[in-house]
Amino acid sequence: MPALIAPAHPSRPTAWSRVLHRYTDDESRPSVREVLRDIAVRVLLPAVALWVVIVGIGKLIEGPLGGLAGENAVNRALQSGRTPFWDSVTAVWSHIGNTEIVIGVCVVMVALIWWLTRQWWVAVVPVIAIAAQASVFVLATAVTGRDRPDVEHLDPAPPTSSYPSGHVGASTALYFTLAAVAQRIRNPVLRWVVTVVCLVIPFLVAYARLYRGMHHVSDVVVGFLNGLTCATLAWLYLRRKAV
Repeated sequence: MPALIAPAHPSRPTAWSRVLHRYTDDESRPSVREVLRDIAVRVLLPAVALWVVIVGIGKLIEGPLGGLAGENAVNRALQSGRTPFWDSVTAVWSHIGNTEIVIGVCVVMVALIWWLTRQWWVAVVPVIAIAAQASVFVLATAVTGRDRPDVEHLDPAPPTSSYPSGHVGASTALYFTLAAVAQRIRNPVLRWVVTVVCLVIPFLVAYARLYRGMHHVSDVVVGFLNGLTCATLAWLYLRRKAV
């Protein structure tokens, strides 16, 4: 019997529980055409609006807000507090958000979810999340072109600009969708542990990117919002019957 089985609903399910269990409340198999239609309407179109908002915020930061010069104090404070121990720890945390790691974890989890649930339309949710996030991120960073913080960089700087943070956006999109899928784990202790780990990882990546001088605070915040929004769009991408 699959290990991922939806736990029992409360006697009076809330709107939040209905959202989390939308794929177990309605297990009907969609057609490929329905999936593609819903991705276009319920993910791609909102992602365009998200891109406009993120670019608008970026232009505001670089324009009227003068680059938010006060953020430099945070980067300098983190630089002054660096130690060999935290340099090593944050190197691991930062690496979690690397493209190859995100894609690798996503591929493994998609295969695992598909095998355990036998629902390919659920297994593709993390793929939709990180693909949407990456599209918004790449196009937004190409338009904004913000310089990275004026401190020593402990990681190689990718060719993209500092705003928004792709590491934070990718890790948020991936691990928040995995946290949603984890609500189907039957064992409550395991479900709680997996959920907490998935929710914590993006914040570790965010701190590491700040500590290692790769991003301003606003880069990280907007990257998180990008990932969270795309994770939400991905989780809700398929029309389900209300229960």
